[in-house]
This record gives sequence, C-alpha cells and structure tokens, in this order.
Amino acid sequence: MKGLSLPLPSIVVAACAAIVMYLGGSGFWMALAILLVWLATLWLARPEPMVETLNRVDGSVSRQAMIELVEPFGLPVLMLDGQRIAAANAAAREELGTHIIGQDARVALRHPEAIRLLQKPEGRALVRGLTGARSIWQVSRVPIDERFSLIEMVNRTAEADISRAHTDFVANASHELRTPLASIIGYIETLADPDAKVDEVTAAKFHATVLRESRRLQSLVEDLMSLSRIEAEKHELPRDRIDLGQMVGSIASETEITAGEGRLEANAGEAIVLGDRQQLDQLVRNLIDNAFKYGDPTQPVRVGLIARNGEAELVVTDKGEGIHPDHLPYLTRRFYRTDPGRSRAAGGTGLGLAIVKHIVERHRGKLDIASTLGVGTTVTVRIPLAPQTNVAED
Repeated sequence: MKGLSLPLPSIVVAACAAIVMYLGGSGFWMALAILLVWLATLWLARPEPMVETLNRVDGSVSRQAMIELVEPFGLPVLMLDGQRIAAANAAAREELGTHIIGQDARVALRHPEAIRLLQKPEGRALVRGLTGARSIWQVSRVPIDERFSLIEMVNRTAEADISRAHTDFVANASHELRTPLASIIGYIETLADPDAKVDEVTAAKFHATVLRESRRLQSLVEDLMSLSRIEAEKHELPRDRIDLGQMVGSIASETEITAGEGRLEANAGEAIVLGDRQQLDQLVRNLIDNAFKYGDPTQPVRVGLIARNGEAELVVTDKGEGIHPDHLPYLTRRFYRTDPGRSRAAGGTGLGLAIVKHIVERHRGKLDIASTLGVGTTVTVRIPLAPQTNVAED
C-alpha cells in the first residue's frame, strides 16, 4: 500500500514462531491465532504519517515537524493551528518578529484586511502598511486540513514603486513636452493669422522663439531616447577597452574652442576602463555642460581624471552658487530641478544627471555630488579600471 512501510523481518520472525508452535503440538488454530495477534501488534505500532503527527500539537515532535515543513520557503510563511501561529519560517520571523509564534494570527498581523482574510478558510488579500507605511503585501491562506492552514506572504512593494515611478515619469515627460509645443503652436498660429498684422521685428522675434523652443523639444526627445536606450542595456556589462583619459582630453579641447580660452582647466591622465564609448562620451559632456550652465561664468570649470585604488576617478568642479543640501539626494531624478526657471532658460531638459546616473550604474561605478552654497559644486565619478592584459613578446 502507498505510504505503508511493512516490517518484513518482524513478519518473518512471527511466521517462524507460528510454524514452530504448530510443529510442537500446539495445533493449527492456536498457531494461527498467535500469528494474527503478533501481526496486529505490529500494525498498531506502525509509524504515524505526517498528518497524524501534525495533529499531536502538544508534542515536541509535531512542533519540530511544522518548523521543518515551512523553514525552507524563501517567502514568509506561517503555519496556523486554527487561528494560532504554530510555526513561522525565518523570512516570516524577520518581517514580523520572533514573538509571533504562539500568538493569535489576528493579533500578530493587526490589519483589517488580514483579519477579514483570517475569518475565511481560504482566500487572498492585498494588505497595505503591514510592515511599514508604504509596504504592500499579498497575503494568501491555504488550508491543509480542517485544523491546519498555511499563510503565505508576497512582498509587492517594489512592484508598486516601479509602477508609481513609471506613472510619474509619463506625467512629467508629458508636461515637459507640452510646454514647448504649446509655445510653438501659439507663435505659429499668430504668424499664420492674416488679421494679426505682425510687423517684421515682432515676426523675427516670434521666429527666434519658435526655433529656440523647437531645439529645446528636440533636445528633450533625444535625451528621452538616450535614457531609454541606457536603461534597456543596464544589465549588459560593456567590454570595450577605452582610454578614458584620452577621451576627456579630446572633449576638453573641443569645449575650449567653443567656450573660450581659460574657461576650462583639464588635467587627465591615462585610465583604461571597460566601457561603452558613446555613453562615456555623453557622461563627460553632460557633466562639463552642467558645470558651465550653473557655474560662475567668470570662473573656470576644472576637470580632472586620475587612476587610483583600481578606479578611474573623474572630477568636475565649478565655482557657482552651489546647491542646498536638501536638493542633493534628488538631483539624479528625472526632470528634477532646483530652479526650474533658470534650468529652462539655460536650455536644460532636467534629464542630464539622470542619464549620468544610469551610465555610471551600467559601468558598475559610483556617483557622488558634493556642493557648498556660495562656493560651488563637485561631481565625482568612479569607474573600475580594466584588468591589465599580458601582451606576448616575440
């Protein structure tokens, strides 16, 4: 029979004993009766299956069996005896505390949605604020038998945060796109209206505004597409060997031509990294561009690159108004601006540092932004150096 383990050695001994008794003159029926009694005692002494063991909740064996049953689960799992928590695995003890074992589950979970779920023999509920103000848990109850049941908890907080971030991103992107579009449409409608009687000077101003807003819209779309590509590749580690020092020096030379002599001070040593050339180029240009936009126009922007402690350390410093400490944790958020009016006037899209952050993350690097009001801002990027290659000599 399935699940039944027969004690064959004991059965053989019982049969041999019955045969000996029969041959010794005890008679057939007496020997058969002794054999049946012996087999009955073996049946009564058989090991209990798991459900029988679980039903003896007062014994140490049953408690240990319950713990062993739920402990391997990676998700928080509780085993209930009625409404009381008989066992909880490590994940559940970490989330709810070790004190919950032996408690009434309704007291341990302390949430109206969870309590309503516990009033049913089985079901599922979405519980908000169970382990924290913003936490969201999917709690399920599955019956084992009339007495025991399992409570499984799945953390849905991260999924909700991602969904909220996507919603905010779409809303912010729509707003940023709508603003230049509204300006362009308004000026074009005025210029196209034959009754507007716009003079040549005003028309020239309108055309300049339309051109400026169109370029701003183009920059915004390009940054959005760039950010999307970087996020799509964030799990792919770049493998091209790039001399970051040579790249920084080349970009600095180009920038000096357009910004003017003395506006940029660059000192870049050799630093070979594994990277994506286009993305690293964008990273350096974004940091230098930000430093020019928000730094003091009478003070030079300083760019330095050195290789130390196994990392390429890029430092970009400006002498400007600085950033208030309250803003620093949010600077890499999409569309975050400390001064929206000034940022838009300077041609910023609000995505520059968000792009920098994602590029640094893809290259397994670190980003640090330090600023002092009235002194200036320093942005430091550290990217691991590429492992050295052994070149075979002839």
